[in-house]
Amino acid sequence: MQALMTLLLILLVICAVAVSAQRKLLAAVIIFMSYSMIMSIVWLLLRAPDLAITEAAVGAGITSVLFFIALRRLGLLKRSIREDMAEVEEHFAGHLEREEERDE
Repeated sequence: MQALMTLLLILLVICAVAVSAQRKLLAAVIIFMSYSMIMSIVWLLLRAPDLAITEAAVGAGITSVLFFIALRRLGLLKRSIREDMAEVEEHFAGHLEREEERDE
């Protein structure tokens, strides 16, 4: 139990640092959702189920939805998804080129 709590607290610190260091807003929102879910598990392990439910509903649920709505209204959500898709396509294009060179 103590090891699990230590691991979760380390993950909380990692998420907090990652969300503040993240340059892409979509990724920052997703990391924030992860932080809230980990925090709700911590509350559950501390035998505070009312706080766990509230953290999951408000932190990971409502707040994240509001962030996604804000990103969409600002036009940043579509742009971020397009940039991510371009990055993925570029990665796989490079990977396919290396595969073709190796086959020759």
